[in-house]
Amino acid sequence: MKESERKIICELIKNSRGSDREIAKTVGVSQPTVTRTRKRLEKEGLIQYVGIPNLAKMGYEIMAFMFANWKHEKYPDTRVSKAKDFISKHPNILFVSTGKGANSDRMGISVHKNYSDYAKYMTEIKAEWAELMEITDTFIISLNSDNILRNLTFQQLADCLKKEEPE
Repeated sequence: MKESERKIICELIKNSRGSDREIAKTVGVSQPTVTRTRKRLEKEGLIQYVGIPNLAKMGYEIMAFMFANWKHEKYPDTRVSKAKDFISKHPNILFVSTGKGANSDRMGISVHKNYSDYAKYMTEIKAEWAELMEITDTFIISLNSDNILRNLTFQQLADCLKKEEPE
């Protein structure tokens, strides 16, 4: 990736609503360069524009991390279409993926208005998926905690990408 592309991406992460002219001035390239680069990055799917809400201010009290194992020996078919359908019906599910760690091979992140909402969600997950997977662990975060040391944003990624720039 070119240095100018990395700088443009950093600026878009910081302020995706910034004009190409503003970004060009900050990065030190021409406005047409920013416009061309932005369009190409969008077309290639390298960048997307999403607002990052303050979940606590939106009324969510809990963020939950769920870890699970697929019952491979019993159900080798991953049932991706069923999982995608379930996820599409639950907009509070923020992320789901396969992976490895914490004695698990599946992981999901969800947000909930309160503990009873979370408990209802977990009951539904277990009812729908108990035959196919075993929940190995969960980790619940209070979004109203005064112990959150860094809020969930991508600002840090922009700062990290800037540090990778060659001197």
